[in-house]
Amino acid sequence: MEKYFEGTMIGTGKGFGFVKIEGQDQDFFIPPPSMFGALDGDKVVIEHINGADPNVFEVKKILEYANQTIVGNLMYGLMGNYVVPDNPRIHKTVLISPKDINGATVGDKVIAKITAQPSGNDDLLGEVIEVLGRATERSVLEKAIIRENKIRDTFPREVLDASEEIPQEVLPHEKVGRVDLTNRIICTIDGADTKDIDDAISIARLENGNFLLGVHIADVGHYVKQGGVIDQEAFARGTSTYLPGYVIPMLPTALSNGICSLNEGVERLCLCCDMEINERGIVVDHKIYEGFMKSTARLTYDSVKAVLEGDHSDEKYVNLLPQLEMMHELSNILQAKKNEEGYLEFDLPESEFIMNERGELVDIKRHDNHFVHQIIENFMVAANETVAEHFFKAKVPFIYRVHEVPTPEKSANLIGFMEGLGLSARLPKDVTPKDYQQILQSIDGTPYEHSLNKVLLMSLQKARYFEKCLGHFGLASTYYTHFTSPIRRYPDLSIHRIIKDFLHGDVDRNDKSLKLFVEEASVQSSDTEKRSEVGSRQVEDLKMAEFMQKHVGEKYTGTISGITNFGVFVELPNTVEGMIRIENLPQDEYEYNEKTMTLNGHHHKYCYGDQIDVRVAKVDLPKRQIDFCEAHTEFKEKATKENIRRPKLDKSKFAKKPHFKEKKFKEKRK
Repeated sequence: MEKYFEGTMIGTGKGFGFVKIEGQDQDFFIPPPSMFGALDGDKVVIEHINGADPNVFEVKKILEYANQTIVGNLMYGLMGNYVVPDNPRIHKTVLISPKDINGATVGDKVIAKITAQPSGNDDLLGEVIEVLGRATERSVLEKAIIRENKIRDTFPREVLDASEEIPQEVLPHEKVGRVDLTNRIICTIDGADTKDIDDAISIARLENGNFLLGVHIADVGHYVKQGGVIDQEAFARGTSTYLPGYVIPMLPTALSNGICSLNEGVERLCLCCDMEINERGIVVDHKIYEGFMKSTARLTYDSVKAVLEGDHSDEKYVNLLPQLEMMHELSNILQAKKNEEGYLEFDLPESEFIMNERGELVDIKRHDNHFVHQIIENFMVAANETVAEHFFKAKVPFIYRVHEVPTPEKSANLIGFMEGLGLSARLPKDVTPKDYQQILQSIDGTPYEHSLNKVLLMSLQKARYFEKCLGHFGLASTYYTHFTSPIRRYPDLSIHRIIKDFLHGDVDRNDKSLKLFVEEASVQSSDTEKRSEVGSRQVEDLKMAEFMQKHVGEKYTGTISGITNFGVFVELPNTVEGMIRIENLPQDEYEYNEKTMTLNGHHHKYCYGDQIDVRVAKVDLPKRQIDFCEAHTEFKEKATKENIRRPKLDKSKFAKKPHFKEKKFKEKRK
C-alpha cells in the first residue's frame, strides 16, 4: 500500500473531510485533528495513519489553496465581526478586524479575501473586499452564487477596448485564400432567443446518391489571437455560462453577438468540415478548410419542426423545405447508426424558465427537446468525430472530449440497485456502451424509467477535456472532440487555431510548448466547465425556490426522484424538486437501504419512481431549499426521536490516536 497520495480535499462542514484521488473511486477519510487546516477544494498531500483503517489518512501538506476569497454573510459575535461561508463544506468562519470591514454592515452578503489560513482549528483571518448587498435579496443571492463559483461576470476594460477595435464586417483581404461559400445555401437553426450563433449547416445530394453535409463554424480563432488580452480572458472563463434569462459570455458581445455570430445575410469567416456520408451513415470522405459564407436564413427549432410537420404558412421556410427534408432524412440515418453502435440517450427533461419582458420569472415548465434538436445534435456529433479522427491520425497535439468507461465499482453499484428493485441485469467485465444501452431499452416505458435514467447517468464517469484521445463512452465514439462552439467553449477555440495552423503548414508535431498548452487548456477548461455547471444549477435552484414561494400551501402530485437517510426528494411535473424530510414522513422507524436506495419503515416504504401527493410547506430562499410534506399531514420543523433511527457509527473507520476524541466526533456526526 502506498503511503503518500496527492488529491483534492472534499470538506463536510463538520470538521472532517475526504480526499479525492484522481482515477480512484474510493475517497480517503481525514479525521478532524488530521485536517491540518485544509479547506474544501485544497490540493493536499496525505499520509496513511499508522494502525488506522486503510482508508484513514492525515494531511501532511497543502499544495494549493483553493479559497483565496470566501463568499458569505457578515455577522457579529463574541470575537467581533466574522463571515459565515456560503459554501457548506467550509467549516471555519472568517474573522474580520474593524479596519478591514470596508463599509459592510451585519447582514450583508460580502466577499472576504483570506489573509491567513491557520493549520490548526483556529478560524480564518480576512478582509472584506466587496459588499454584494443585503443577504436576503434575491439579486444579491444570485450574484453570490456567481462569485462563489468564480464565474467572471464583468470584462476588464482592456478586453472590451480590444474587442471594440475589431471591425464588424469581413474585410476584403481576410477572404484571400479562403473558399467562397456565399452562393451555397447555408442556414442556422437555433433557439428563438439565441444571439451567439456559431454553427451553420448546408446539405446536398451527390450524383452517387451520397449526402454532402457541410458543418460551418464561426472562425473565432481569426479574431482571438493566442496570448492576446481577449484570449487570456477567454482562457480564464473557459466557457459561457447560461443562466435563466441571460448568459455570461466567454467573449465580449462585440465578438459573440457581432462579427463572430453567423447572422443572416451578412458575410462571416468560417472554419468548415464537409463530409460525404453514404446511406449507412458512414463518412466516406471529408474536407476541412477555411471559408467565408453568408447565412441564407436564420431558422428556429420550433419553426423547422412546424414546416416539416406540414405548416407551410412561412414562405422563408417553405423555400428551404427540400434542404430541411434532406436534413431530416440524413439525421435519421446518422441516428440509426449511432444507436447501432450503442449511443446512450437518456430521457431526462430539462427545466424551461419563462421570463417576462422585464426579466422576471413568471413560470417554470418541462422543456422536452424534439426531433429538430436531434437533427443539429447528430450533425454536430458527426463533425466532432470526423475532426477528432483526422487530427488523431495526423498525430497533432489536440484537445479531445473524453468520456471514459464506467469503473467496475460504479457498474456493480448500478446492478445492485437494479436487483434491489427486482430487475435482472448483467454487465460484463469489459463493459461497452451497447451493454448500457440494452439496460436503458429494457426499462423503457416501465415505472422505473425516469428514476433509472438518473441512476444510470450517475453510474457513468464525468466527461472532461484531455490531451489524449480516449473515446466517448456515452456517444459510443472512438474519436471525439469539441469543434462546433468556439464562441462559448475555449477548447473549441483552441483546436480551431491548431487546425488553422495545420492547414497552413505551421504545426510542429513535436512542439513542446504546443503540447504543454494543450495539457493546460484541457485542465483549465474541465475546471471552468464544472464551475459553470454548478453555478448554473444553483441559480436554477434559486429561481425554483423563488417561484415556489408563491405556491406555499398548494398541493401537487410528484415523483420520488431521490432518497437519502434524511428524507425523500420529490420532483413535480414542472421539474421543480423539493424534499420531504424524514420528520415529515408518517411516524415510523425508518432505515435507509443504500443498495436499493429505499427508505423502509415498519409500515411505510419509499422507492425511486413512486408517485406521491405533496404540499409545499416551506421555502428557504437563501438556502435554495423547498420543503414538502405529504399532502394531508402536518409540517414539522424539527425531527422527533421516535420518528428516526439514525445509522450507527462505524468506529473501525476512524483513526485510533490518543488525541482523537471519538465521543465528541460521534456527537458531531449526529
